Amino acid sequence: MMLIKNIELKGFRNYQEAKAQFGEGINLIAGSNAQGKTNLLEAIYFLTGAKSFRTRRDSELIGFKEEHASVISDFFSRGREQRLEIYLKRKGRKRIVLNGVKKKSAADIAGCICAILFCPSDLEIVRGPASERRKFIDSAICQLRPKYVSCLSEFNRLYEHKVRILRDFKEKPGLLKVLDDFNMRLAKTGAELIYYRASWCGKLSVYASKIHREISGCGEELEIIYKSYGISGENQSVKPSEIYSLLMEHQKEHRQAEIDSGMCLSGAQKDDLIININSRPAKGYASQGQIRTSALSLKLAEREISFRDMGEYPILLLDDVLSELDPQRQEFVLNKISGGQVFISCCDGEEIEKKTGGRIYKIVAGRFI
Repeated sequence: MMLIKNIELKGFRNYQEAKAQFGEGINLIAGSNAQGKTNLLEAIYFLTGAKSFRTRRDSELIGFKEEHASVISDFFSRGREQRLEIYLKRKGRKRIVLNGVKKKSAADIAGCICAILFCPSDLEIVRGPASERRKFIDSAICQLRPKYVSCLSEFNRLYEHKVRILRDFKEKPGLLKVLDDFNMRLAKTGAELIYYRASWCGKLSVYASKIHREISGCGEELEIIYKSYGISGENQSVKPSEIYSLLMEHQKEHRQAEIDSGMCLSGAQKDDLIININSRPAKGYASQGQIRTSALSLKLAEREISFRDMGEYPILLLDDVLSELDPQRQEFVLNKISGGQVFISCCDGEEIEKKTGGRIYKIVAGRFI
């Protein structure tokens, strides 16, 4: 079982200095609003890849009056005891130490700890722009496939260069000489991304549909379709080499349109997930309850995929989501999350404790009580 045994925080958000040991099964993080419940879940999630789910700036993770912060944890994963230390400072790069060995980048710890997070902002996966769905897909695959992390980083770097070429070539015409080279490299890295995405989304569709039927209990059908310029909806098992050829052809067809518009019109950055409920687009037609149920189904399906891939359940983080569910859906979720370590933030954990036998950790102003 993947297990966060303990955590030590210094200068992280509103935690000046705090330590806690956690148990197997369900851990209930209880407290009033603005006491640090979500900050604790953020710290646990930070262990998965030295990235926050709330901000891109590490400086925002450091307490208001602090110059440094750290997140340290002993955990069990991949069949052995391990220790991860992440140190932050306002000026300079973060320092990551895994099992006493300093790591060059966050990519070096990908997959050591895997966690599935569900928080209120995840409703944007269903109702928000395509970028939210790509972020959901990429985050999930990054935890399972370390190679994907470096591939995604390289793609983003090449994409940013291409954007600058298309933006600045009128002032610097010579930039167009390298456009075809960047298209080729983008197609190569993009083909790898699409290959992984298509495979993962195929599994997501199967598990999410099944879980959604169980949660909704009213015959609703959730349909998930991966959409990419590199593959068709009917054929998502093509090889990267075949996807590369399709991407190169698409880029060639749109080359002049990209130059005229100054925008990237082709590539893996345009990928999306089509989410339908009873054959209708969830984004435009679903009720708030259907959106919440769909988003939760996607997250629980992600957990199932990870379990079948790794042979152990990833850590599950539920940030104040049970309070938004009716009793029937609460019961389903609480029954569905057995088998791994779970952290649930809530204002009052006593009712959930009665149903699950979970262990309650009360937080007041960044301190464990």
